[in-house]
Amino acid sequence: MQALIAPLVVRAAEEAEEHELNPLLPHLVEIGLSLVVFGILFFAVKKFVVPNFETTFEERTKAIEGGLEAAETKQAEADAKLAELEQQLADARHEAARIREEAREHGAAIVAEMREQAQAEASRIVEHGKTQIEAERQQAITSLRAEVGTLATSLAGRIVGESLDDDERSSRVVDRFLADLETIEASQAAGNGAS
Repeated sequence: MQALIAPLVVRAAEEAEEHELNPLLPHLVEIGLSLVVFGILFFAVKKFVVPNFETTFEERTKAIEGGLEAAETKQAEADAKLAELEQQLADARHEAARIREEAREHGAAIVAEMREQAQAEASRIVEHGKTQIEAERQQAITSLRAEVGTLATSLAGRIVGESLDDDERSSRVVDRFLADLETIEASQAAGNGAS
């Protein structure tokens, strides 16, 4: 390189002595020297810098394209997953509606069954109450007969003026008295029912 530059410098010096220098025109030595430095610089940039830039640009382009492809893949996966989740949600809603309907039907069946059981229990209680009332009525009638008989015997004894302590006789008197009472009550009930 020095071998190229040295003759140019010498020649430029000789020409400068021969001609008077014009300040508007560049010197031939400067032009030559600038061309050589520019050539060396151009060669160095082309040989070392540009390949590194191109490699970096290529890597970045590949990374961006790979990122875009990965993003598109992820987007497609996300869309598929979203569609799957929406389908599962729709299935879950249908299942929930079916379960609610079954629960309503089951609840209605339970209510009907409980209503039947309540009616059966009410009927049983009413029948039991009627039986108990009838038993108590019979007991009251028996108790009243005995009491009325004692009172009637005592009263009849006072009216007649003689003691009716004989059980057989007092029993007949009481039975006749009660039979007369029942006949009177029956005829009154029949008379009220006809009106």
